[in-house]
Amino acid sequence: MLEILPSPDHVAAYRLSGILDDGDYDRMIADIEARLGRHDKIAILADLADFRDMTFQAGLKDMRYSLSKLFQLNRFSREAVITDKEWIRTAIRLLDPVIPFMAIRTFEPGEAEAAMAWVSAKD
Repeated sequence: MLEILPSPDHVAAYRLSGILDDGDYDRMIADIEARLGRHDKIAILADLADFRDMTFQAGLKDMRYSLSKLFQLNRFSREAVITDKEWIRTAIRLLDPVIPFMAIRTFEPGEAEAAMAWVSAKD
C-alpha cells in the first residue's frame, strides 16, 4: 500500500506498507513525474518501516522506471529512508558511493520529522 505524505513540493514523500502493487507504483511514479515537471531537482522521502514486499508487476515497473532515470539521477538531490531493517541500511551504504551526487541517509521510524527536515533542505 502507498500513502503520499504531505511535504514541500520539491519533496516526493511516501509511506509504503505491506505489499506494494503495480497500481500503487503507478501513483508514485505519476507523483514523481509531476514534481520533476515543476522542479529541476527533487528529493525523496521513503518511509519503509512497515514495508514488506512488492508484487512481481510492481517490481518490473520499478526496474523499468529506474533504468529510464539512470541518466537523470542528478535530478534527485537527496533521499531519506525511514527504516528499522538492517538489510535496507546495508543496501543504502553500498549504494551511497555509487551515486556521489545524491545524498542518501537512513532514519529510525521515530525520526520522521528529522528525516523530513533533512530531505527538505535545498543544497
